[in-house]
Amino acid sequence: MTKWPDIPYSRWQPSGASLHMWTQIVGKFRLAQTPWINHSWQATFYVSGRGLNSSLIPGEGCSYDITFDFIDHQLKIDTTDGRQQAFALEPMSVAAFHERFLTALSKLGAPSDIHHAPNEVPDPVPFREQTGPGAYDRDAVWDFWQALVAVDAVFKRFRTGFLGKVSPVHFFWGSFDLAVTRFSGRPAPLHPGGFPALPDTVTREAYSHEVSSAGFWPGGGGIDYPAFYSYAYPMPDGFGDRAAEPTEAFFQKNLGEYVLPYDAVRQAADPEAALMSFLQTTYRTAADLAQWEREKLEADLGVPRVPRRID
Repeated sequence: MTKWPDIPYSRWQPSGASLHMWTQIVGKFRLAQTPWINHSWQATFYVSGRGLNSSLIPGEGCSYDITFDFIDHQLKIDTTDGRQQAFALEPMSVAAFHERFLTALSKLGAPSDIHHAPNEVPDPVPFREQTGPGAYDRDAVWDFWQALVAVDAVFKRFRTGFLGKVSPVHFFWGSFDLAVTRFSGRPAPLHPGGFPALPDTVTREAYSHEVSSAGFWPGGGGIDYPAFYSYAYPMPDGFGDRAAEPTEAFFQKNLGEYVLPYDAVRQAADPEAALMSFLQTTYRTAADLAQWEREKLEADLGVPRVPRRID
């Protein structure tokens, strides 16, 4: 089995369009049940040993653990009192998935008062009205998950090299990307907002402080191939003028982000090193130009079984 599988966008896109909406539906249940954490971190999913997982979602009398299981190809809802509801992940409309999920919640006695329309997409259509046939290619979904597993490991290692505030490595269902974010510790100017179908209050809270953020998405949003990205908010003067590594990386002006095609990493002699060089060089560009206190914020990358040295 290839650790860094080929995930061409043309094969992935139909299933990805379905999963984007399906994860939003489940994510909105987590959002409705979980107290707000800074930068919307309470709403995300995590790469797991079976697919994408919600972590425990608090409830009345029990908590809920929801998994998009890409091995058994099921949506599984487990409760902390030992009950489970599950249904197959298979080609179906968004409306059908929405109905099945709400039915599963009802059988568990879980609340279903979620927001019933997607976020971060132009001209959002309520889930109940998305009745067109959906797609679910098991092989494409499996390869996508295997790519997430590989990327997650590198992102987590990159995360260890920072002593300041840093996000978990987590999957945002609105933008449908895996991300990790470093913070300078300083407040940022008020964000102008303007993301489609996303309240400006959410955007402004998410970008309340200076960040250097990196992530991976499987294609879409103007780039029809899987790619890594890196950006800074606020964007310092000169950001984008410096070269990034590896050589296949470039600055996409219309996005305001550095971009590295996934295939450049997958086909590299050492994919992990290639991706790490992208994460490190783009972060350093952002931190240097914005004059972060790097000597206080950074550390050597962590290694197993070795505590950080404190002099």
